Amino acid sequence: MHRSVAVAGWLVIMVHLFVAESLLVTQLGSRSEGASPCRGQSSANTTLAVVTMKTNKVNAQNPTFFGDLHATFDRLESEFSDCAVVLTGTGAVFSAGLDFDHHFPLFARQSLKEIDTWFDAYRATNLRLFTYPRPTVAAVNGHAYAGGLITAFGCDHRVAAEGALQFSLNEVRIGIPMPAVYCEIIKHAVGLRVARELTLFGQVYDLAEAVKMGVVNKTTAPGRLLDDAVAWAALVAPGCYPAYTFAKRALQATTIAAIDSAARLDRDWLSRVMSDPASLRAHAHRYRELKGRDITWVLPG
Repeated sequence: MHRSVAVAGWLVIMVHLFVAESLLVTQLGSRSEGASPCRGQSSANTTLAVVTMKTNKVNAQNPTFFGDLHATFDRLESEFSDCAVVLTGTGAVFSAGLDFDHHFPLFARQSLKEIDTWFDAYRATNLRLFTYPRPTVAAVNGHAYAGGLITAFGCDHRVAAEGALQFSLNEVRIGIPMPAVYCEIIKHAVGLRVARELTLFGQVYDLAEAVKMGVVNKTTAPGRLLDDAVAWAALVAPGCYPAYTFAKRALQATTIAAIDSAARLDRDWLSRVMSDPASLRAHAHRYRELKGRDITWVLPG
């Protein structure tokens, strides 16, 4: 469905796309007053895509979530390849990270092949976002935990709504090893010192602390979140995207090289640590603590 309107000098073209009825993509064409377009490029035709994650209530990450995100980027690449992308969620949560009801039973089955296959798909999803050649901005509407925060780190810039938001990489503290690929993405986003603190100790940070640490780049009033995220994404006009793509790849070059170098660590050890008996006991403890009920799978031994 397409709808075009003109609002105070902005040309707005809205295209609603439903992928598996779970992700909403809105294409916006706008004129950013603060943008400096490249020679021959009119800023009045700057286009952006706002992707609203809505696979489930808290965007818990499971195969359906990853499939939705892949399908959305397929659609962006085929139909809106000249769009910058704003990624956001709904309600009080940006993304809650891994879906425990799916993943803890998976790890408990202790099939290294099954875990490796799962991780290959998980890795590909976040790398696709991280290396996307257009400007990407996370409009963080709510809490971002674990894999949900990694998804935000996969974007080039992070704008968060003011409020009682929480941010945490708590994988290690619940018995999930942080994959080497994500350690590199986290370091790229916030630097080694902050990455070490976030990853190893799994504390929960409020918005003020997240800004101080560089986890969030900018805050704004909740009612202005998408406006400000779109405005930031529109700072680079489409005529400058080839230069943006090159600069982004250059900035990521050492990170991508490190990811490639660390791939063997993930391949040789990640599934073993995921399914280690001590890790499985930690998963069960966290599930009972969070859900307030007993686990629904069998622990080995």
